[in-house]
Amino acid sequence: MSEPSYYQHHVFFCLNQRDNGENACAQHGAQEAFDHCKSKVKALGLAGKGGVRVNKAGCLDRCAGGPVAVVYPEAVWYSFVDKTDIDEIVEQHLKHGKVVERLLLPDNIGR
Repeated sequence: MSEPSYYQHHVFFCLNQRDNGENACAQHGAQEAFDHCKSKVKALGLAGKGGVRVNKAGCLDRCAGGPVAVVYPEAVWYSFVDKTDIDEIVEQHLKHGKVVERLLLPDNIGR
């Protein structure tokens, strides 16, 4: 029998920035969304072992849908626009385990 995961949810935000002018998540408010998510998770008492970990990531290779974040262990990919979207992901998915369908990144969106 396997041990439970250290975190219930692990969220990775792409914060990649490209110097050559190509589209990247950093150009679309990814850092602000990451900061907001991290503080919201802490404020709700969800952070830490057995809870939620919010991490920075480099390119996740889904640039066309950016900005993007992925939640593990479910491997649910989200695209978001603003803090309201992040609040919904935190409240619905991270707190209550319900995927936010309207923010799902379609599987055919890549780089």
